[in-house]
Amino acid sequence: MDTEQSAPEANPQGSASHITLSLEPNDARNLAVLCGQLDSHLRQIEKRLGVTIQNRSNHFELCGSQARCEQAASLLSSLYIDVEHGAQLSPESIHLRLQEADLEMLAAQDGAEMTTDTASLIRTKRISVRPRGQHQRQYVSAISTHDINFGVGPAGTGKTYLAVACAVRALLDEQVKRILLVRPAVEAGERLGFLPGDLSQKVDPYLRPLYDALYEMLGFEAVNKYIERHVIEVAPLAFMRGRTLNHAFIILDEAQNTTREQMKMFLTRIGFGSTAVVTGDTSQIDLPRGTQSGLTHAEMVLEDIAGITFTRFGNKDVVRHPLVQRVVSAYDAHEQQSRSPRGEGPP
Repeated sequence: MDTEQSAPEANPQGSASHITLSLEPNDARNLAVLCGQLDSHLRQIEKRLGVTIQNRSNHFELCGSQARCEQAASLLSSLYIDVEHGAQLSPESIHLRLQEADLEMLAAQDGAEMTTDTASLIRTKRISVRPRGQHQRQYVSAISTHDINFGVGPAGTGKTYLAVACAVRALLDEQVKRILLVRPAVEAGERLGFLPGDLSQKVDPYLRPLYDALYEMLGFEAVNKYIERHVIEVAPLAFMRGRTLNHAFIILDEAQNTTREQMKMFLTRIGFGSTAVVTGDTSQIDLPRGTQSGLTHAEMVLEDIAGITFTRFGNKDVVRHPLVQRVVSAYDAHEQQSRSPRGEGPP
């Protein structure tokens, strides 16, 4: 991919810049995916970054401020690499990449390229998953190099989804023989006893997000076949006691709702050739009042243990709807205010 900067034409004061960008290889299908239907993706980038984009085949011309043009050029180059590796673009994925681009604007102004780190791209059977932002890339890198990993942070930061993607990749590459997805069956304001069905049917709704991620990455039929052959097992945490898990990829989701004893039990299930990922959000603990979360306790006990990694996500790492990030930030600010001496008055 080549970029050239030409002298400004429309503005004699030099406040506007023109950058030409050529994307290689010149593939009509990939370019169509990049631009979107009726160039909708280009228009979305224009509106967000305040630039104008014109293209003929694989040649693009960008007009606007110097920093914004460089940022748009880097984003287009990065998106084109993603498309070459099988990524499908949508308004939502473009929004997420624009959100990441805003976080890395300073790097773009310094002339650093926002190129896709293809080494961190997670390829599964049906889709390719690209970590977004520094913390997600750090998280994926830690999972690939350590046996026990913790991902801690607010909802919407991709902790569970990326862990499932890493598990699927490890299974397809024959690095592990099976995947176990585990969650504690703790009610968030409801009682399991009021739900219809046997124990398996009662806990199934708690495991639905894990099923959804697997279906997206492997397909419905493949997931069901793996489950029938016990290659993929989705189970409540209580079913893990007494087991030793060798050559497996184990994910403990919603770990903030484990007790200290349950967390210790889970971590001591790890066998040879296995990788464990523990995810949770310590701001959403549903345990009975006075019960310490096994996740917060593990953070204190295992912080400095060699071979165990902790990746901590913040509000800026939320990759869902932009309102989710604002909701998380608002709740954090309210909780901090309520803990301070000035916030002890009536709400």
